[in-house]
Amino acid sequence: MNKCLLILFLVVAIQSCGSSETKTSKSQVIVAKTLTEAQYELILDKVKVLPNQAELAIALIENGKVNFVGVKREQDSTVFSQNQDRVFEIGSITKVFTGTLLANYLIDNKVNLDDQINKYLGYPLRNDVKITLKQLATHTSGLPRVPASLEALSLENPYKDFGEKELKTYLTQELIMMHKPGEVSDYSNLGVGMLGYVLSNKAQKTYEEMLQKEIFSKFEMNASTTIRSKAEDKLVKGLNDEGEEVSNWDMSVLMGAGGILSSVNDLSKFALAQFDSSNQALVLSRTAFFKVNESYSMALCWSVIQTESGEEWNWHNGGTGGYTSSMIIDVKAKNGVIILSNMSALGELTNTITSLAPELMESIAKNENALDTNQ
Repeated sequence: MNKCLLILFLVVAIQSCGSSETKTSKSQVIVAKTLTEAQYELILDKVKVLPNQAELAIALIENGKVNFVGVKREQDSTVFSQNQDRVFEIGSITKVFTGTLLANYLIDNKVNLDDQINKYLGYPLRNDVKITLKQLATHTSGLPRVPASLEALSLENPYKDFGEKELKTYLTQELIMMHKPGEVSDYSNLGVGMLGYVLSNKAQKTYEEMLQKEIFSKFEMNASTTIRSKAEDKLVKGLNDEGEEVSNWDMSVLMGAGGILSSVNDLSKFALAQFDSSNQALVLSRTAFFKVNESYSMALCWSVIQTESGEEWNWHNGGTGGYTSSMIIDVKAKNGVIILSNMSALGELTNTITSLAPELMESIAKNENALDTNQ
């Protein structure tokens, strides 16, 4: 199938399904034209296993240019949807923003990477454990993934009642470390949630106020927030594997680990900003500070991946009870993929979304190589 036939096929697909989402418009045809045949087949193959009302909002960034593709399951068919401004819970992609807040404060000399967190908490940890800001940001704190009371995460808003009081009780009376700080990088929602919390204490601002001032306003991310009521009119409802609506999550004191709601339009602005080498804070946030192995290092909450073909990717996935997300950027090539979905990260279908992101990144690189060969 050549590219012209592909575009025609996409338009026919849009016209042939009988829901209100499927009316052909000029903008929908433009979205269709952004896909190569391989990308189209890849997306449709992944999405076909999802339940009705499942929705993916995708941003494909190639050489610094953004194309949006939205797809939705309706009546057991896949239709195109203009959803780049629709809002989803982005889950742990939030951690990238917490790391960026840290980088901003480092550049402004408001904090140091080796600062002990006790000075910002206002109380010592159990057994006088010493943890630094750097260790929180690189998942080398030795803290467990979540507090013991949250180990069995459910779809029903598990973090909601874990507030400042519960955090202090846990850290001072119940804390059991998994590793000695600084020795092992072991993913911790608790650790990065605490990073957001201690930065908030230092700045004397809420996590939302920090985000709006330091990041969202700078990059015109007008739909992004941690306050769900502000995004209610644009919010896509989260689903479980059976397509049933599930509860949104309130991250409470651990907001910095996964509390942001955003759109692929907003996240693409943040991704494009990464390609500006003069932005010292963003460069610092992507800088590797702990080498896990030959192909994987930890920056300030970003994972740094060395691919088999030689590219360097900054990557983070995210998930909550009703949402799965993924964000990958290749700063050198100015490429990227952002996927937001309303499929639960606690179900079996979450891998369908997280596996799509790297495959789309590879398709962008292959497309660029093919264009270079043909020129």
